[in-house]
Amino acid sequence: MSNIYIGYHFTISPLELGSEILIAELGETAFESFIETETGISAYIQKDFWNENILEDIQILSNAEFQISYTFEEIEQVNWNEEWEKNFEAIDVDGKCHVRAPFHEKTNAEFDIVIEPKMSFGTGHHETTHMMIQHLLETDLTGKKTLDMGCGTAILAILAEMKGAKPIDAIDIDNWCYLNSIENAERNNCEHISVYEGDAALLAGKKYDVIIANINRNILLNDMQQYVDCLNENGILFLSGFYTEDIPAISESCTSKGLTYEKQFERNNWVALKFVRK
Repeated sequence: MSNIYIGYHFTISPLELGSEILIAELGETAFESFIETETGISAYIQKDFWNENILEDIQILSNAEFQISYTFEEIEQVNWNEEWEKNFEAIDVDGKCHVRAPFHEKTNAEFDIVIEPKMSFGTGHHETTHMMIQHLLETDLTGKKTLDMGCGTAILAILAEMKGAKPIDAIDIDNWCYLNSIENAERNNCEHISVYEGDAALLAGKKYDVIIANINRNILLNDMQQYVDCLNENGILFLSGFYTEDIPAISESCTSKGLTYEKQFERNNWVALKFVRK
């Protein structure tokens, strides 16, 4: 297989919502790598998997609510680390948690997480990851058996271990995320994280004190009963990956299954909810 990639460079308006939807739709195809830019995103696909009709099923491109233009080019031997170094800035959450790449200087934050993001989701920059970090910072995780569902880079699982959770399962359906999560857990000297490739079918017979699920509205609603079945009494379920307008559907699904709403964070129309099984 060749190392030649096709790079698409999208200019998007409105930027945040359009970028999120476009990445989600491209992620359903053979595109494997995404970098956010000041005006949109760049997306990369191996030339062996590319064809001239690769974008024909990308619905947002024909959505009148968004203005999206793009160019594309053939690229030899993409240096992903170089691309990330140009685009990945360290972040700080509430002065307590610092998320950085290996090339950033260490700070004196209470929780210092080093992520080599490659092309996985979950660098901490997205609103949903940021809010989930906020939830975990407020939660006593000592000795709590924890699940990070849709783990991306495993950033939330890593923070959970730093806060005393154990054992921890991190699950993602994407092979790239699975491999990246293993690397990042090792990079942060984690000893209690087990990473699995798959979906909610892996949860059968499992029990957890804390479940973190930062995915998207439809998958959360589809898998909600499995999350609830896995949750111990007094267990906590953190949910994100959806917008404020999705709160009624998510809340109804949770409360109808016996969970109690406790708290939420909102950030740029994204939401992270906390429910408890009492």
